[in-house]
Amino acid sequence: MEYEHILVERPGEFATITMNRPGRRNALSLAHMRELITAFGDIGESDALGIVLAGNGPVFCSGHDFADVAGAGLASVRSLLATCTELMTLMQQVPQPVVARVHGLATAAGCQLVATADLAVASEDAGFAAPGGKGGWFCHTPMVAVARNTGRKRAMEMALSGDVIDARTALDWGLVNRVVPQAQLDSAVHDLLERVTRGSAESKGIGKQAFYAQVDLDQSKAYAYAIEVMAATSQLPDAQEGMRAFLGKRKPVWGAGDGPDNTTRPAPAHLTAPTPGAGDGPDNTTRPAPAHLIAPTPGAGDGRGSSTTPGAGPFDGADARGGRTG
Repeated sequence: MEYEHILVERPGEFATITMNRPGRRNALSLAHMRELITAFGDIGESDALGIVLAGNGPVFCSGHDFADVAGAGLASVRSLLATCTELMTLMQQVPQPVVARVHGLATAAGCQLVATADLAVASEDAGFAAPGGKGGWFCHTPMVAVARNTGRKRAMEMALSGDVIDARTALDWGLVNRVVPQAQLDSAVHDLLERVTRGSAESKGIGKQAFYAQVDLDQSKAYAYAIEVMAATSQLPDAQEGMRAFLGKRKPVWGAGDGPDNTTRPAPAHLTAPTPGAGDGPDNTTRPAPAHLIAPTPGAGDGRGSSTTPGAGPFDGADARGGRTG
């Protein structure tokens, strides 16, 4: 597919989505976000093992494009923000680990992208801010993601002051996983992806989605939900293979062995994991049949990744893909 605002590359097991509006500091226009949604959706349904989100030019992303907002009516701005939320939700629904490769500034919705990514590696020159606190349009939606990374007090400091925090502070506050010199940024991102994509990709995809489903539940409901998912996933072929390999003191073979590292990438199995909520299990959690793991949808959605009606997400089952063996 031809894109105007992004670049998509897939040289091997990992795909890279690069925001490519350097003249606009990679601002998230409506068209830009729609392209990102399409790219994440397509890669999420592919056999890629991991996704890198990067930006061309001097900054990672400057947030929303004010050209879309200045003078726009309420309905238009609401629609813009809903599209942004769809993008953020989708990044956490795709089964692959998503790593933000951050250089320069990541501000407002750009900082939200970093906070939403599963993992983030920043160069030493990176800076992060929610600048609405200094202006007239507070960063309400970016703080949903940022506060879930940094905690309330630090999130409020960012939101109210609008000040830029440096990469080392972002690391200390939990907004990024690694800080490295600019020259080492690509290698650090690749090293992290190599490590987090070892093992069964099928198991990891379900695990990622289940993590986001349970992390905001209270502890008793989170345990009840996790019990159901973990019990059901014990019946998957890769789970049984991993246990047998451990007991037999041998290297596991994920799938049939015709892919990289003796793995296979069969067609999606549409496995599902229980959605927290009403059901017949403890604490009102559902008890699916072990053979069907439901990929949970954080929030509700009447479209891919949107949050208005309950239902399953676009990846209602991590693909029965292969994964790394070591």
